[in-house]
Order: sequence, then C-alpha cells, then structure tokens
Amino acid sequence: MQIMKAKYLVTAVALLALACSLASAYDPSPLQDFCVAVKDPAFALFVNGKFCMDPKLASAKDFFFSGLNVPRDTSNPLGSNVTAVNVDNLAGLNTLGISLARVDFGPFGLNPPHTHPRATEFLIVLEGILYVGFVTSNGDGNRLFTKVLYPGDVFVFPIGLIHFQLNVGKTKAVAFAGLSSQNPGVITIAKAVFGSDPKINPDVLTKAFQVDKNLVEYLQKQFWSDNN
Repeated sequence: MQIMKAKYLVTAVALLALACSLASAYDPSPLQDFCVAVKDPAFALFVNGKFCMDPKLASAKDFFFSGLNVPRDTSNPLGSNVTAVNVDNLAGLNTLGISLARVDFGPFGLNPPHTHPRATEFLIVLEGILYVGFVTSNGDGNRLFTKVLYPGDVFVFPIGLIHFQLNVGKTKAVAFAGLSSQNPGVITIAKAVFGSDPKINPDVLTKAFQVDKNLVEYLQKQFWSDNN
C-alpha cells in the first residue's frame, strides 16, 4: 500500500513539473495577422517580423523618424487622423516590441471603436479634451470603462480590447499613443464588419446585429476608408 502511494506521489510530482514546464514555454508572439507555414524553406518569403540588417551596417537614420510635430488633416467623415510610427516606417523598431502614433482630432472628431490584436496601448493627451473608453471581453460581461481626459492625462487600453477616443470639445485635440508591439495592427470594427472584401453575407450580419437586412446592405454600400 505504501509503495502504491509512493508511485502516485511520484506521478503527481512529475505531472506538476511537466505542467510548470509547459506554462513557462510559449510560442513567439505573432507580428502580422498570420504566418502560414511552408514545407520547403526555398519558397519562404516572410518571417515573423522583419529580416534583420547586419548590425555593422546600421546607422543613426535607421532609428530616426521626423514630422510628428506636424498637425494632420482631419477633414474626413470621422474628423480624426492617425499617424502611426511602427516598423514599416522606422526600421530600427524591429524586435524592440514598441511603436507609437500621433492622433489628431477635429472638433468632435472620433477615433472609432477598434482593437490592436498585438498590443496594449497607452494614450497621453497633449491638447483638448477626450472621452475615451474600452469594453471588456464577453466572459467579463462586456463592461465599459470610460474616462474624460485632459492635457497631461494618461489612459491605458489593454491588448486586444475594443476601444475608442472622442473629442468632446469645440476645438482640435492631439494625443500620442505608445503601443507594446513593433507592429500592433488595427482592426476598425465598423470597417471590418461592413467594409470587408469580399462582403460578408448580409444574412450573417442581419442575424448577428438583429437589424433589418436593408440596413445591413445600406451600410455595406458605404465608402469605408482607412479613417473609418
């Protein structure tokens, strides 16, 4: 009997050790929407992120970006404009796990509900007054967290959660965002749902949103730009 108990104890310890080992192991974080495997490396075109330059060939220009002091045009339907600085336009960010953005708002301009699938975001207001918020996941009851921000205020949007920013003032507003990925990605909810290419079957959206099919088809016919 004692031998059997000892065997169970050894087995339990072994399973616990294996579980701890698996918990500390993880796959590399994805840096694009997907990375389909190829069986023959000769046909490989992309890596998870960007290929690296020989460090001996790097120079200061690879770590430099200019122009975020320049206000952007907000004369679009949403009244906002996002200027992203990520690995695509600042090569030195590769492998560093950070990026940033300038967000310009016209009066009552909106940065619409969206998510960053690969990054947590923090936002600091430089000018104007913003109403910001995010919604938690289904399992957490889709709770809404909101706050009115003034110059100097900071707010954090957890990774992957739907969030937004609205200029509640009659004057322009400016904010800067920091993101925890060299390529955080962005999914604008309305554009992804109603402006996909090709279009999602209207029957799917009619049932999902519990609205009339004519409304769904009307929304799918709208022009969904990068600012939507």
